[in-house]
Amino acid sequence: MAGHTHDGLDWSARIAEMWRAQALEGGALRGVAERLAAGLAAGATVVDVGCGTGGMSAALAGALRGRGGGQMVLVDAVPELLEVAAGAATRAGANQVEVRTVRADAASEEMLDLVPVADLVWASRVLHHLPDQRRGAELLARLLAPGGWLALAEGGLERRCLPWDVGVGRPGLQDRLLAARAAWFEAMRAGIPGSVRLTQGWNRVLAELGLGSVTAFSYLVDHPAPPSAAVRESVTDWLTMVADTAADHLDADDREAVRRLLDPHDPAWIGARDDVFVLQAHTVHLGRAEPETA
Repeated sequence: MAGHTHDGLDWSARIAEMWRAQALEGGALRGVAERLAAGLAAGATVVDVGCGTGGMSAALAGALRGRGGGQMVLVDAVPELLEVAAGAATRAGANQVEVRTVRADAASEEMLDLVPVADLVWASRVLHHLPDQRRGAELLARLLAPGGWLALAEGGLERRCLPWDVGVGRPGLQDRLLAARAAWFEAMRAGIPGSVRLTQGWNRVLAELGLGSVTAFSYLVDHPAPPSAAVRESVTDWLTMVADTAADHLDADDREAVRRLLDPHDPAWIGARDDVFVLQAHTVHLGRAEPETA
């Protein structure tokens, strides 16, 4: 597997899938980026840790461009992801935003030596892949310049994309898929070497790390039926991912239903349905480093 990650997943093999998913979030991400960048001055430094394929990197670069430019630092452990994300951020920055890439493990203190202090640190769905999530948040907080903001996108509401009765197998398949996904996630977390449970909410973690102005907001990804081709593709990607990772947590009837839904030659093929959709909420947790006193 390219790059070092703690979860055992080959993220370099998921670039196309990740790109399609982030395309559906594009409008929402631009709104989040504008909100987070509202207080940034020209020349600000923004760090995107666990940048993936760069959906939010591009949104933040665009927000920086609209404020006179600045610096975007993209951090990931997978070089293939860094390359894709850097291209997206560079295009969005339109020669007004300097884009740097740093290959680093977000769980290692080495990252602190490679990444400059920042006015805004963004990390989306990253910490839950690290052995010690609280320790990961602590490292991110140490990247903040005085007065800088840490924004963690963790949690929210899981994706909904299927009718309650899809016509194959028993009704309620979506609920059982989410339960299987949750069981897989629990096993994945337990299987990470050195895994430590996080037994409190992110607001408490940020406050305990000494950050102030702790708050949160959620943003919605909403693409109702009838679906576009991009929505159908993303729903197919999601169902394929569940089948690949969580099939052992489904019974035989549900595995057969999923197989049929993913078979382009089956009348039940999900890629031809006009009643699939995408509805999901992501929560962003915010905390601010103490500003310098006069």
